[in-house]
Amino acid sequence: MRIRYILVWALASVGLCWAAGTVKVQFFISSDCPISNSYAPEIQRLCGEYGQQGVDCSLVYEDVGLDATSMRKHLNDYGYGAMPAVIDSNRKIANRAKATVTPEAVVIDSRGETRYRGRIDNFYAALGKPRQQVTIHDLRDALDAVLAGRPVANRETKALGCYIVPPDIFKK
Repeated sequence: MRIRYILVWALASVGLCWAAGTVKVQFFISSDCPISNSYAPEIQRLCGEYGQQGVDCSLVYEDVGLDATSMRKHLNDYGYGAMPAVIDSNRKIANRAKATVTPEAVVIDSRGETRYRGRIDNFYAALGKPRQQVTIHDLRDALDAVLAGRPVANRETKALGCYIVPPDIFKK
């Protein structure tokens, strides 16, 4: 198991985390963000459903100071199992994807083009204000469009959650 995490980290660091020609979803998460953690079941549902259609999912941890042991514990505690995961300690992946919040999803098509960036759905109306029911499924809509070869109607949405902070902010 340890080798898999190291391999995923090494591949992700050079942008080769998935097979060429596949649609990918990067989920930017944080182990200490309550909103991010509340989305664990939905992330798993989406990855299970769309994985059957050839979509590759991965988790990108944006925690400051997270180590591999803590990441593995979080993966197990929240039921992620063997989902590919990487610790983005230097924020290179987040910066390249222009992710600013956890949780945030980025959809990359088979040509490597970013087709969607933003919230998973509209469960949160505002910070600390969940809705009783989700009415807009932004990520699902984007994936359906990409898989059908259609343009994504809403390519970017505002994600609500915990900000991704630069790693050097705590070194001062």
